[in-house]
Amino acid sequence: MNETTDLASVLSRITDEYMQEKLGQVKSYTLLLLKRTPKLAEPGSREIVWEHGRRNMALREQGTLAIVCPIDDGSEWAGIGIFDLPPEDVTRIIDEDPGVKAGLFTYELHPVRGFPGSRLP
Repeated sequence: MNETTDLASVLSRITDEYMQEKLGQVKSYTLLLLKRTPKLAEPGSREIVWEHGRRNMALREQGTLAIVCPIDDGSEWAGIGIFDLPPEDVTRIIDEDPGVKAGLFTYELHPVRGFPGSRLP
């Protein structure tokens, strides 16, 4: 069986009733888009980024930062995160981030909805 056949099989099992049930379970989250700044190339930034990462791991362990994904493609984007908090709470957390405070990163926040239990494989 190929990938197209597998997808067609799954699509046929997703009924309108199933979709309505799942859509009734969506939950609000906050998406963080973290952007690099030129200050990231300055001396001493590596240590600040390390502490930024340590803080992200602590937020992850705490359950506040449900998903954290650094971006390593050389683009202006440094990472994404999905917080299990409203945007105003995430603003308070991110404004205290060592990398943001040092001007190494800027960020955008977006309210999003997702399905509880979604996870990376």
